[in-house]
Amino acid sequence: MPTAKPRILLFDSGMGGLTVARAVARQMPEAHLVYAADNAAFPYGAWKEKELARRIVMVICMLIDEVHPDVVVIACNTASTIALADLRAAYKVPFVGTVPAIKPAAAQTKSGVIGVLATPGTVSREYTHSLIHTFAFHCKVILHGAPRLAEIAERKLKGHGIDLDELKAEIAPVFRKRDGKQTDVVVLGCTHYPLLTEDMAKVAPWPVTYIDPAPAIARRTADIVEETPLKGDDPHAPAHGTVILTSARGSASETLTAYASMGFPKHMVIDLPA
Repeated sequence: MPTAKPRILLFDSGMGGLTVARAVARQMPEAHLVYAADNAAFPYGAWKEKELARRIVMVICMLIDEVHPDVVVIACNTASTIALADLRAAYKVPFVGTVPAIKPAAAQTKSGVIGVLATPGTVSREYTHSLIHTFAFHCKVILHGAPRLAEIAERKLKGHGIDLDELKAEIAPVFRKRDGKQTDVVVLGCTHYPLLTEDMAKVAPWPVTYIDPAPAIARRTADIVEETPLKGDDPHAPAHGTVILTSARGSASETLTAYASMGFPKHMVIDLPA
């Protein structure tokens, strides 16, 4: 009998989680991947915490019923920091979350000055501050909630040009000098941001190491799959390479072309207004 393929649901508010999907596909080329974007509610960073947590749990409930996944990857820092505990309490399916890579940044920095680029919501979360107190207490950590960086990344993926001056202004606050030392590691605290790494390098005042969490998330997902009894093929589940959108406004040709370029050429809409 053929070996069952793990069916993995990857979830984000928009296109940022595609960076995680790409890493998961490289780690597990045999996996059946379905991507879901809550584009009706994008961007998550602007939402109030309680309302967003309820929204995420509701959307994930609908998606689990639709996809019947073996594993769910919450490929979004904001969603993970506010809703992951609720999701794990509500559903038996295993979840893999995404959190700012503070621990590896603290291990890699030589100057002791770390920048964290994230959404305003992630920057304000107690969970983020707990990571800093636990793993980077000996470092100078510069937190910056970049209000437009995720939108810039989405524009790029859709084939639009980038305003380098706008990008420079968005990332500038994490580049600091202190007592003759300067930022040498920048944590990409939103899964959208790795789409912009090359562009950031062009406008940064000096070279730094950018930490993309996607490879570590992919490895963790593979570990969870190894430990999880697989459900097997389901003829009712969306096909491999399907993106599920929560609003038809995300089905413009440039958007669908962007998803196809990242390995998701099929799409469907489950209308869930924000």
